[in-house]
Amino acid sequence: MTNFKNMNIVVLAGGTSTERLISIISGTGVCRALRAKGHNAVLLDIFAGDSTADSNDFFPAQYDVDKASAYMSSFNDSIPAMVKERRAFFGPNVLEMCSAADIVFMALHGANGEDGRVQATFDLMGIRYTGAGYLSSAMAMDKAITKNMYITGGVPTAKAYFVERGVEVKTPAEMGLKYPVVVKPACGGSSVGITIAKDETEFTASVKTAFDLEPKAVIEEFLKGREFSVGVIDGKALPVIEIAPKEGFYDYENKYKPGATVETCPADITPEQTERMQRHAEHAMEALGIEAYGRIDFIMDAEGNMISLEANTLPGMTATSLLPQEAAQVGFGYEDLCEHLINVSLKKYNA
Repeated sequence: MTNFKNMNIVVLAGGTSTERLISIISGTGVCRALRAKGHNAVLLDIFAGDSTADSNDFFPAQYDVDKASAYMSSFNDSIPAMVKERRAFFGPNVLEMCSAADIVFMALHGANGEDGRVQATFDLMGIRYTGAGYLSSAMAMDKAITKNMYITGGVPTAKAYFVERGVEVKTPAEMGLKYPVVVKPACGGSSVGITIAKDETEFTASVKTAFDLEPKAVIEEFLKGREFSVGVIDGKALPVIEIAPKEGFYDYENKYKPGATVETCPADITPEQTERMQRHAEHAMEALGIEAYGRIDFIMDAEGNMISLEANTLPGMTATSLLPQEAAQVGFGYEDLCEHLINVSLKKYNA
């Protein structure tokens, strides 16, 4: 592993998406880890910014990560009003600090962060950042586009169709699907807004829930089976992790509520199944052109059929998130992993 010591790093988190709170937790953990590795890392809210930042020293040697995290969190209740009042997305000093950094660690989740818009801006400004580029980020964020790319690339995926707000919504029966079906906002993350509809009444309510969040939704066949996830770093799959919610499915609450889910890594599946799922994960990354690192989620039914659910270009990076758990199985502690993701991401700039 190449070592880049004493780098000036902006850990970019927060934002305006429904995953803001998780992003702050991820960013706080990453910032602590990078400072422990000797880097001058600072935590920055992409939307709220930092109007108090010292332009003569954006990356001070002495820095209180917890104080910066609390400062970001102080804006949480004000974000909706700020969005209505402001035209610009980037907060005070954000672009200046990111431009001054050696690299930006992307700890953003959800819209306006994981969907390629920020990445495209940074590309135009010559700002280096971790993770996937703008195009693969945009494709992976849209579940409809992801599904089409999977089909083209030969990645196993569930039967589905897409609906748009303001256009007549066809029922599952009209599209050849049987209840239950899964209804997902097309571009959401962390399973926000995902529901399972078992009949027409629930379907109508589920579509409304999705449309309350986004103008486009995915209607997908419900697949019963075990849930798994596979991280991929620098083109190579990590050990498979199994995700077993104690109740229901792997929704937002089960993802982030302590004790709600049993996570087993390496997953208790056969070596052949492990190898096959890892290859599917690598092919899914290739189909979407995801650079550096990402995470692919799967369901496996009782017959061993594996279906790729979605791709995550900026996986959660709390110390107990899935990607860090998988990386630990191949010798990367949390601090080492955070630094390794930077090293891997820098390859695209050093080519």
